[in-house]
Amino acid sequence: MKEDCSTNTRFILLHATKYGERSLVLHTLSKEYGRCAFFLKSATGNKSRTTSLISPLNILEASVNQGKGGLPAASGLTTSVPLPGLRDSLYKSSISMYIAELLFRAIKEGANEPGLFDWCEQKILLLNALRGDFSNFHLMFTLELSATLGFRPEFRDLEAFIAPENHKVARELLQIPFGQALLLPMSGSVRSSLVESFISYIEIHLEYPLNLRSIAVLKELFQ
Repeated sequence: MKEDCSTNTRFILLHATKYGERSLVLHTLSKEYGRCAFFLKSATGNKSRTTSLISPLNILEASVNQGKGGLPAASGLTTSVPLPGLRDSLYKSSISMYIAELLFRAIKEGANEPGLFDWCEQKILLLNALRGDFSNFHLMFTLELSATLGFRPEFRDLEAFIAPENHKVARELLQIPFGQALLLPMSGSVRSSLVESFISYIEIHLEYPLNLRSIAVLKELFQ
């Protein structure tokens, strides 16, 4: 009798790539597997339903079978936590794209930092629930991700990456609580400059470029 090695797994979707005509490779972050890719074979009849689930930062569930060699196979894909707040807002959707791309590129395949999944899930749920001004959310997420990955920045660490005219607002972002930081007023150009500075800081520690395409979208929306 063949042993069933499948486990029900909740994960955050970071990226998906097409494989053949009806299959996908899902790049995910989960508590059990860390940063891991799953192979998802899509049945023809469920194609439209599967497509509706494939959005950046969706929190999903699937039965994952580790198997012998190759990618773990995922089946029975469903939504674990509905996120209408992310999908109904162009601004939140764009921030979601940025966060998903940042996690996809900054966290190496196979990495499983303790507490990272729970922290990311908490931030996703917060963004989903936020009302009012959240234009600085991606700035604070980027700073806190640095700390979560093990290189918590202080101003003296970031100073060389930040334009002198933005030093004052950067100091404030680092000193005030998350909720207050979301309301800190700044222009779109300052916001764009800061996020690029923070990414440069992360790249120095990771020792490779991230090449985030989604930053250009944020520049357009939050200018």
